[in-house]
Amino acid sequence: MNCRLSDLRHKEVISAADGTRIGYVDDIIVDTKTACIVAFVIFGRFFLFGIFGKREDFIIPWEKITLIGEDAIIISCKTPRPEKKPQKRLFFWKN
Repeated sequence: MNCRLSDLRHKEVISAADGTRIGYVDDIIVDTKTACIVAFVIFGRFFLFGIFGKREDFIIPWEKITLIGEDAIIISCKTPRPEKKPQKRLFFWKN
């Protein structure tokens, strides 16, 4: 099966380890010496329309890709979970 980058951009990436949907392929990393794909890149999601920045990009090494199907790409690694930030206490709040 031959596949172009424009075709990959419409395929959803799903983790087989926990079943979560990670996103869509935004970019690929290619080794220019061997002309082989090294990894897929999924850009991080924005916080509140980009005002508060964005999450880290998710880079999937080629070795972790299990299957490239017609509609989805299955990977064998877990998705990173964002750490829960401790809530700030207000100075006027009593406990």
